Amino acid sequence: MPELDMPVVDAQGSARLRGRIANLLSTWDRQVLRSVAEREWPGAEPVLPRLSRSADHGLLWFGAAAGIAVLGRDVRSRRAAVRGVASLAVASALINTVGKRSVRRSRPLLDAVPVMRQLKRRPFTTSFPSGHAASATAFATGVALESRSWGAALAPVAASVAFSRVYTGVHYPSDVLVGAALGAGAAFAVRGLVPTRSQLPAPGRPKAHAPALRGGEGLVVVVNRESGSGSADHAREVRTELPLAEVVECAPEELAAHLAKAAGRARALGIVGGDGTVGQAAAVAATHGVPLAVFPGGTFNHFAYDLGIESVRDTCRAVEAGDAVGVDLGRFTPGPDGSAAPGYFLNTFSLGVYPELVRIRERWSPRIGSWSAGVLAAARVLRGEHPLEVEVQGRRRPVWLLFAGNGVYKGVGPTPGHRENLADGLLDVRVVHGGRAPGWRLLGAALAGRLKRSPVHASRQLRQVRIGGLAPGTLLAYDGEVAAAPRELVVEKLVDVLTVYRPQELL
Repeated sequence: MPELDMPVVDAQGSARLRGRIANLLSTWDRQVLRSVAEREWPGAEPVLPRLSRSADHGLLWFGAAAGIAVLGRDVRSRRAAVRGVASLAVASALINTVGKRSVRRSRPLLDAVPVMRQLKRRPFTTSFPSGHAASATAFATGVALESRSWGAALAPVAASVAFSRVYTGVHYPSDVLVGAALGAGAAFAVRGLVPTRSQLPAPGRPKAHAPALRGGEGLVVVVNRESGSGSADHAREVRTELPLAEVVECAPEELAAHLAKAAGRARALGIVGGDGTVGQAAAVAATHGVPLAVFPGGTFNHFAYDLGIESVRDTCRAVEAGDAVGVDLGRFTPGPDGSAAPGYFLNTFSLGVYPELVRIRERWSPRIGSWSAGVLAAARVLRGEHPLEVEVQGRRRPVWLLFAGNGVYKGVGPTPGHRENLADGLLDVRVVHGGRAPGWRLLGAALAGRLKRSPVHASRQLRQVRIGGLAPGTLLAYDGEVAAAPRELVVEKLVDVLTVYRPQELL
């Protein structure tokens, strides 16, 4: 019955075809390896073997990650370093658990490789695929997905490490090519799990009418001298990048006057400072109807980073190109300290434990640094109960914390994560109810992944919140600033009232 013989014939034919392909690949591998071994590579002999050894166990790339994080001096560089290391880790795990065990290929013979090129310690693992090529490509690709400039700087180094494995005779060319492909795949797999900044949706509504200010002409930039530790450096960078802009440095108590004066005569208002400083500038810019250029210069820079701006250069590019987005602004009335003028916030408004946390952090940050002071303040407030009797939307209740975010925050916790949309028209209102150890109960629920079902925590997205029944002496916090709260107030959302410069490639 010939029809029964067909699968046997097909199987034998497939086996022969695979054998031919394997023989051709093996022949090509040996020919290329011998060609590389016999050819003179000027300057390679003192460099490539050492470079190959330096990449053992990923040491070269861990050192590169540390250098990027330190020398980059911005969030994008630090994020690129972390993504590169994460991609390397995934590639290494893939190679060592699956790749090396699936194809047990012997290492090349060294008869054609000059002794001076050979590594002193020959690897004892199987040859296919190349772990060094996978790690090098994974790290460089991961970094490049976050920062093109750092990726471009690393690409020649990664390519040299991959080539060095053939040059020193420890891998066949196909080992290196497959390893590099797996490394790149690992970097893109990490990006699939943790999106890069460019993959996130635009955080505001695109604007077309922000003026393009070549060289910064028509831009007045106000610098808060006491925001962060590098305000002078940021001011100097603005002057270098935008030589036609006017830069005014002032003390915090002079900030309001200089902002109002600048907004009255400038085509655009610039601000260098932290979130509190940026919040003041945003209120002035919205009132005067001028676009705002935010140069991150504080300790946390939450608004700038949620917007996608991570460096002074990002903002400078947007100002010269006229690229901007529209964002929302939060408002509470009456304003801070009972002022008839409303108060504004770009990030958060809160009552309860958070104003106390801010006061503790500000008290200790000059001595031990902002991050350490923040940890100390959190530990202090988590210990207590701090009940606050308050009416929310007409209902009276004891609360540990009332939080209203300008836009919906992603993540977990009472003041979580980041915002993907700064123009959603919503307040992210979260309440942590009072009671016994509410802070620790909230933290436990968040760590257990049960925050949404926790009786301690409630959240809603609203356009307006009415708050009343506050006792005299109650404090409120907005964008890191602390002030006395009035007895009653309204927190609401002003939709698309502020135009902020942002590079087009981030949209």
